[in-house]
Amino acid sequence: MTRVVIADDEPLVVEGVRTVLEAAGATVAATAHNGRDALAAIERARPEVALLDLHMPGMGGLAVAARLGEASPGTRALVLTSFGDQENVLAAVEQGVAGFVLKTCAPEELVAAVKAVAAGEAYLSPVVTRMVLGLVAPESAPRRRDAVARVARLAARERDVLEAVAEGLSNAEIARRVHMSEASVKTYVSRVLAKLDCANRVQAAMLARDARDAGR
Repeated sequence: MTRVVIADDEPLVVEGVRTVLEAAGATVAATAHNGRDALAAIERARPEVALLDLHMPGMGGLAVAARLGEASPGTRALVLTSFGDQENVLAAVEQGVAGFVLKTCAPEELVAAVKAVAAGEAYLSPVVTRMVLGLVAPESAPRRRDAVARVARLAARERDVLEAVAEGLSNAEIARRVHMSEASVKTYVSRVLAKLDCANRVQAAMLARDARDAGR
């Protein structure tokens, strides 16, 4: 049973998320309304997932995520964000946070994200992927050459999946496009991330774009 610590400075958000996760069978080990209390709760409870708001008093979710390696090495960060957090989301992507979901997401997506992150996978909302790609300027020539070399490691089918990830498609949408089951797509995405040495889908999407731009 997945153990989760929820941290958000809005009590209504915390209680809503708790209700959704507990209804899905997860255990909410603790809740917090600021970053310092969140870090202390995570250190005590050692949950599989820390669900963190980016903006909290004293210490934001990104700072908490950066200290998880010391406080609770087995805990992975899932960031709860909003459309107004683009710059912070970009910083979190570059840091390699395990997952991102929007506060406006459906309960089913929140549950899926927690399960994926608890299982050691990366989860990024397709909306977040598209949002971040719109912020990032095309990379320099050396970075593009590196992207081309890394993408060359992939088999043809893996490249198809990478291109779909780069468009911000969900696993279900990718499955329909490439005529696979969602389970197979999930396996392919994990394999692609490993081969590209990317921590999450957004990093892979940025790399795919750099490789594509290099050929223009």
